[in-house]
Amino acid sequence: MTRVRISSAVGIALGAAVLLVSGISAASAEGRSPAYTAARAAGQVGEQTDGYLGVVGNQGADVTAMVRDLNNQRRAVYTGAAAGKSTIQEYAFTTGCKLIRDTKAGEKYQGLDGSWKTRGAGAPELDPRCP
Repeated sequence: MTRVRISSAVGIALGAAVLLVSGISAASAEGRSPAYTAARAAGQVGEQTDGYLGVVGNQGADVTAMVRDLNNQRRAVYTGAAAGKSTIQEYAFTTGCKLIRDTKAGEKYQGLDGSWKTRGAGAPELDPRCP
């Protein structure tokens, strides 16, 4: 049996790839959760410019707890994916741009002034720093 040594740089890259795939799974899990889907459709939650999910207005403890849990999952993904490439905040911001860009008509997102906007038929309002 031949053993293969993996350099630490390759190991880190593989670990980041695993976390990125986990991130895709985590994001997919958000979309499959009936509670998340219902809250998003009802305009109770929306995408923030910082890459995290936000609670729109005053919602119940269940919606607030769900958002907190999902944001903890996102933070874990951002932490792993940003390792050695950028800061967690930079990675989260870039992801936030994509998440806002991917909203559908009728969904909530955070506008440049910090207020909640409802996506119309056109493109959402994006930060000029978005890639």
